[in-house]
Amino acid sequence: MEDKQSVIAVERIERSILLIRGEKIMLDADLAVLYGVTTKRLNEQVKRNRSRFPEDFMFQLTEKEKADVVANCDHLKRLKFSPNLPYAFTEHGAIMLATVLNSPIAVHASIQVVRAFVRLRKMLASNAELARKLEALEKKYDSQFKVVFEAIRELMTPQEPKRRRIGFRREKESE
Repeated sequence: MEDKQSVIAVERIERSILLIRGEKIMLDADLAVLYGVTTKRLNEQVKRNRSRFPEDFMFQLTEKEKADVVANCDHLKRLKFSPNLPYAFTEHGAIMLATVLNSPIAVHASIQVVRAFVRLRKMLASNAELARKLEALEKKYDSQFKVVFEAIRELMTPQEPKRRRIGFRREKESE
């Protein structure tokens, strides 16, 4: 069973996982914080061990990707004025990074990174399965529950507000 501190760390890591170029990645700045080193030191180690980081482990963001990340992630606002383009590490790249940093903090943090990626993968798989089941149910029971589906669709569409008449109403005179 995971302790409370690990769960918090995994949830924190999950918030740092971004989707760029169709890959789930973590940026060098986030990994540096987790591994207890500066981003500069982390990138130095990557350059010294470049052969350990093929393109499917790590890539560098473009200017546009950097701008998008800065605009969408509050915790990365500090990257806005950095002259360097950040590096993005896939799950395998993040683990490899822990091996080149080779510190106790990096080893512990890499375990949490793996847990976060695994949890994310499980959540995505369960959501895909749920969507498949819902689609199958809708196809299977479409004719039987047509009225229900129509009612749901009607409830989902906004209704036009009723217009109130302006002016005084004339009451009918009694005869």
